[in-house]
Amino acid sequence: MRNQCVWEILAFLLVALSIVKWCSAAAAEEVVTCSGMVPMVYRNDKVSITDFGGVGDGRTLNTKAFSKAIYRIKHLKRRGGTLLYIPAGVFLTESFNLTSRMTLYLAKGAVIKATQNTANWPVIAPLPSYGRGRERPGGRYMSFIHGEGLHDVIITGENGTIDGQGEIWWNMWRQNTLQFTRPNLIELKDSRNIIISNVVFKNSPFWNIHPVYCSNVVIRHVTILAPHDSPNTDGIDPDSSSHVCIEDSYISTGDDLVAVKSGWDQYGIAYGRPSHDITIRRITGSCPFAGIAVGSETSGGVYNVFAEHITLNKMGVGIHIKTNIGRGGTIRNISFSDVYMVDARKGIKIAGDVGDHPDENYNRNALPVIKNVRIRNVWGKKVQQAGLIIGIKNSPFTNICLSNINLHGSIGTRYVPWNCSNVRGGSIQVTPSPCSQLIRSSKRNAKCSIHF
Repeated sequence: MRNQCVWEILAFLLVALSIVKWCSAAAAEEVVTCSGMVPMVYRNDKVSITDFGGVGDGRTLNTKAFSKAIYRIKHLKRRGGTLLYIPAGVFLTESFNLTSRMTLYLAKGAVIKATQNTANWPVIAPLPSYGRGRERPGGRYMSFIHGEGLHDVIITGENGTIDGQGEIWWNMWRQNTLQFTRPNLIELKDSRNIIISNVVFKNSPFWNIHPVYCSNVVIRHVTILAPHDSPNTDGIDPDSSSHVCIEDSYISTGDDLVAVKSGWDQYGIAYGRPSHDITIRRITGSCPFAGIAVGSETSGGVYNVFAEHITLNKMGVGIHIKTNIGRGGTIRNISFSDVYMVDARKGIKIAGDVGDHPDENYNRNALPVIKNVRIRNVWGKKVQQAGLIIGIKNSPFTNICLSNINLHGSIGTRYVPWNCSNVRGGSIQVTPSPCSQLIRSSKRNAKCSIHF
């Protein structure tokens, strides 16, 4: 499996080399990062998991060792916080909670591996903005690594691995034997000042990294891997969170690489916490669903999302904004630029008919609003359909602005035209020609605002 992942990454990097000429101008610019958004804190106080009886033989259960170590960090409250060091080895454990002012540091060769004993997995309450588990009614299994109400938490190291051993959960989903919604690999809830960097995340049971109701979150230099047939293994899902930066990472999973969310139907509307001020840059990846997505759970609203310098291979949809009747919420000020894709079913999709509902009590009159979307500098080959934009009859998508887009199919394949309805906007230099609703216009007479 490991060799297969290595070859997958190497093959894709060879494909990506073909865009050097396309992005040379951008490469000449100073590379912008979000490293200063949440400062990396040096912890003077350091402990090792082995100090608490941890054994990295891949067989010994280390749940008590993690519990003791984190109890010590939480209650001694060393000035500047404490670093928990995980040395090389395979440390098998059940799920556990982090605490504030701590660094979880995985050394080179370190693996924190989830037990496959699902019978003892703790169950927690559903998120209030979802009203129930995302897959099953009622509660949900706690994430493998969990944190709630925390601040100043760092998960980093020397590219050690956090392995969710998700196959047993995937099979339960396929066989319809789940009692509750599957656990995420990492979830931080109601937390702030978070850094996740230089770690490999592997085989999550469900979504990989889920910051929910969080602020000031930096996720960079991570690798996220799961088989393409693993169900709902989203890479990174900022959810009702603000001031999030995701950058310089490789993601290959069974669902969306990055998906911005903000609650589900009437529960998300009532909770009313949007996702906003989110930056996504220099992401490389592959998956059968969306590269960069907004939605489909967007009932709290999503605004000010900026995604740039994205490189995608073997995708379902390159760029995807998705919502549904009953969601409510406003999606606005969304910008995609400098996106390169190879081998995709659809290049761009914006749709108001995507996603299910938590129950029959959702409001059929809660119509979502999508406006002020800018997509520019997109290039792709072997793209089966350049674009699909399906608005909502009584809530058309407005100010959808396309510029400098070239999406080409495979040689000898049938051209599939753009398909649009209930949308207003404009386009400049788009190939193949977009649908008539996006009126082609000159820069002097644009039918929508290219900048916002």
